[in-house]
Amino acid sequence: MTAKATTSSTWQQDVLDADGPVLVDFWAEWCGPCRMVSPILDEIQSEHPGKITILKLNVDENPDLAMQYQITSIPAMKVFKQGQVEKTIIGAKPKFALEKDLESYIG
Repeated sequence: MTAKATTSSTWQQDVLDADGPVLVDFWAEWCGPCRMVSPILDEIQSEHPGKITILKLNVDENPDLAMQYQITSIPAMKVFKQGQVEKTIIGAKPKFALEKDLESYIG
């Protein structure tokens, strides 16, 4: 299952009003580490259906949200719950490390 894209226009509905935790992967086309993390997040999403929603946000196409959430380096992932940022993960990590970071949501 591939993570769905979110944008400035769908942000409120996709992220802020979502039921349950939502991980947003802030990424860009030109970012090598972002491309490494993407398939790992897809795997986590398909292995834990219904526990966490994983969305991708292209920072080049949505600079307003990147600025609002103070994204200064990518990949950056933020877990939102009830519209609030609960956790921030910065940088590319192997799957086991990301699963550990997300343990309280997918465990």
